[in-house]
Amino acid sequence: MKELKDTQNEPDTRQVSIDRVGVRGIRFPIVVSDKEHRTQSTVATVSLMVDLPEEYKGTHMSRFVEALHEHKRYLDVHTAVRLPNRLLDKLAAQRAHVEIEFPFFRTKKAPVTGMEGMMDYDVRFVIDADRDGGNQFTLTIKVPVTTLCPCSKAMSERGAHNQRGIVTYSVRFSGSAVWIEDLIDLIEGCASCQLYSLLKRPDEKYVTDRAYENPVFVEDLVRNVAVATEHYKAFSWYRVEAENFESIHNHSAYAMVERKLDREP
Repeated sequence: MKELKDTQNEPDTRQVSIDRVGVRGIRFPIVVSDKEHRTQSTVATVSLMVDLPEEYKGTHMSRFVEALHEHKRYLDVHTAVRLPNRLLDKLAAQRAHVEIEFPFFRTKKAPVTGMEGMMDYDVRFVIDADRDGGNQFTLTIKVPVTTLCPCSKAMSERGAHNQRGIVTYSVRFSGSAVWIEDLIDLIEGCASCQLYSLLKRPDEKYVTDRAYENPVFVEDLVRNVAVATEHYKAFSWYRVEAENFESIHNHSAYAMVERKLDREP
């Protein structure tokens, strides 16, 4: 067979190194730890990237997919953490970056009737590795919540406006990992009220009254999560963002807190 030309291995003379190059948007089955059922199967969207020195024209795109499919039927958390190091070896890179995003499902009971409904939460793993042995794992989760405006409640005689918001919570671990469900509970406990997928009339009354009794600004929400986070010894860093999709404005309210906790991993 005639030898095929390997164009990406040709030299490049522009003297521009590339920080990240690779593949994005690969759908792949993944198994994640589940506090109630031990594990749950879901489908992730995976991105795999490495750096590229200035002297090379291109990277070997097929090798990213090869590295992922070495895990056969599915990834789990343990194999996912090792994936960046496999990319370093297969592509002779100095740095590797992996993103794994997936829906995490949880059964929740309505607060009064106890009727069960399924809630989904967006979760993302980001793993960075380098040739010097550095390895950093960041877990991010997005949790929808209800917030009720303290100012509106203070001024009004017949109610107060509330809205649905999204808390985007990122953590890095200094010790043992924490259940995803525990992070959800932490965030939901800091809002005016948590969300449910199934509510009957007694439940709807409960969540309405609950929110009215616990008004929080978007600033209160991120501060509440920050204080709750620092009670944990498991984290070395965190970032909490909150966005309220205002019900009486055509814009959102936003706040963010980011802290390094100086706890050795």
